[in-house]
Amino acid sequence: MQIGLERFEELVADALDSLPEDLGRLMENVAVVVEEWPTADQMSGRHGTLLGLYQGIALTNRSPLSYAGVMPDHITIFRGPISQLTQTEQELVEIVTRTVIHEVAHHFGISDARLEELGWAGGRPWRYGAS
Repeated sequence: MQIGLERFEELVADALDSLPEDLGRLMENVAVVVEEWPTADQMSGRHGTLLGLYQGIALTNRSPLSYAGVMPDHITIFRGPISQLTQTEQELVEIVTRTVIHEVAHHFGISDARLEELGWAGGRPWRYGAS
């Protein structure tokens, strides 16, 4: 489903706003951005369709001494792949929300394996390779 950049960014913001307030406060050094497609570097070593990507140091791997003065972590949500996988507005909202939550979970140290166990590693009826 084709969607304009502004509307897509609104959906990403809505997904972030749906997070519990306590979690939102723990994301103060995280930049969430929308890009059209993943770069070759972002796809390196990955298979499947990349809908989102967390790049940073998970909260569970930080210490006050090792994390001081670092650049913000990044969550990137990719509009192109998500648009190609969805046919309706409802599917689009669902997959954007699931992808944002999936990437935020990585910020909190939740692995892909654990997300799979919790039912947050794939969409319905498609499977995707967000990381």
